[in-house]
Amino acid sequence: MQDLLTIVGNFGFPIAVSAYLLVRIEGKLNELSTSITELAKAIAILEVKGGGMA
Repeated sequence: MQDLLTIVGNFGFPIAVSAYLLVRIEGKLNELSTSITELAKAIAILEVKGGGMA
């Protein structure tokens, strides 16, 4: 039992922090993905309007 408590004490906090950060970062990644998609659409529209000149 003492060994189990030691293991949880040593690894529980890093696991909890990692899980928390993964949950937070997931939302940010979804926002970033949406922004990249919108940017690609805007660039495509500008290329069509500009005659494809780069």
